[in-house]
Amino acid sequence: MLAGMRTGSNLLESRLNAAPGVTCHGEAFNGVFLGKPRQEELLGVTRAERDSDAGLLLDRIRDAPGLNGFRLFHNHDPRVLARVLQDRRCAKIVLNRNPLESYLSRKIALETGQWLLRQDARNRRVARVAFSASEFEAYLSDLQDFQLVIQRELQISGQTAFWINYDDLQDLEIFNGLLRFLGRPPVERLASDLVKQNPEALIDKVVNPAEMDVALARFDRFDLSRTPDFEPRRGPAVPGFIGSDAGILLMPIAGCGEARLRDWLARTGALTEGFTQRTLRQWRQANPGHLGLSVVRHPLPRAWVAFRDHILNGHYAAIRDYLIRVARLPLEDADPGPDQLHAAFSGFLRWLRTNLNGQTPVRVDAAWASQSAVLAGFARISPPDRVIREPDLAPELDHLARLRGIPFPALAADRASPADLAPILTPELQRLACEAYPRDMLTFGFTDWSPT
Repeated sequence: MLAGMRTGSNLLESRLNAAPGVTCHGEAFNGVFLGKPRQEELLGVTRAERDSDAGLLLDRIRDAPGLNGFRLFHNHDPRVLARVLQDRRCAKIVLNRNPLESYLSRKIALETGQWLLRQDARNRRVARVAFSASEFEAYLSDLQDFQLVIQRELQISGQTAFWINYDDLQDLEIFNGLLRFLGRPPVERLASDLVKQNPEALIDKVVNPAEMDVALARFDRFDLSRTPDFEPRRGPAVPGFIGSDAGILLMPIAGCGEARLRDWLARTGALTEGFTQRTLRQWRQANPGHLGLSVVRHPLPRAWVAFRDHILNGHYAAIRDYLIRVARLPLEDADPGPDQLHAAFSGFLRWLRTNLNGQTPVRVDAAWASQSAVLAGFARISPPDRVIREPDLAPELDHLARLRGIPFPALAADRASPADLAPILTPELQRLACEAYPRDMLTFGFTDWSPT
């Protein structure tokens, strides 16, 4: 059962345990206790044995008579989450609850010390708590991250889960649907002696309802501010990494002056290139304290470099032909004038927007892939320690050299400089670049580009 604190997991566990042939072993992989508080052994496995080898207890639960399971929260043993999500024989139940309700329920339980309430509710403890916007935002972020991990792993492995909400726990038909999903016969009634602890309205559970109302208005429930991202995910591009004996690993992004960076790096020490993931690990082991470096360039001059070096000069002949035929870019002349160059490049920027959104049959080439996507690909192996904006390059590299205890090598001129964009630069090109690369503009804090 994939759930969270105060989502109704105790109630669902008690209902499952009342069903014939089903046993839920509590929070079997909670780092603080084993199954339930003050329990030191579960299915013959001690807490120390579980901590040493989580797979031992997982195997015991799987092999126990009947259908066995447990509750797993986002802060439980991560080794177990990975294993159960990848196990197609393991049925997954995902339990959700209104996050504001579960957040306040947890705060009330912490205040009162009462975590369960049985049908005799005479001992119910009541409290009103203070809503904290920062606490709730952190709680919501953890919850969403956990849900995204579950959803992604199920999608890529072609699995499904039984999704159930807190309010569904009182519905016999839905619970019987869950039992059918688990391959168990339905029951005639819902069995549990647990009841809802805090039935009051949400606004009556807090001491600062007006503050809570204002704070919640800030949350973008429908994700209206999200920058859409349909660009294909990229690999880590390890073969392009360059290591120096000075312990610096250049993780270059195409179109960001990588030749000049390689030249600078070569003057810090002997270079290692052509990495595989295995040789990269070996290099890192041989260079303790290594530091990864990437440089980002404003999307407008970077797109110009890609256009100039790969499309305009015919390096990518097939894509150039496609852009002439389909996107109607005026590229037929071998020596286009400024107006024709402007028209062709503005058309290329418009096409880039559709290409990066997966709306064309042409690959998203590394030369014009968004830099945020490239860095996300790097992060699949290890993110760079330093991401430097191009205008800050000289002082940042000087600082980096000081950190490594080496003289600062002079930074050579960029042989592939985008300075030749200046004669055709217009506000329209600035706007088109922003529209093609909204995520890069936001992520790296770029404003309009200036050639000086």
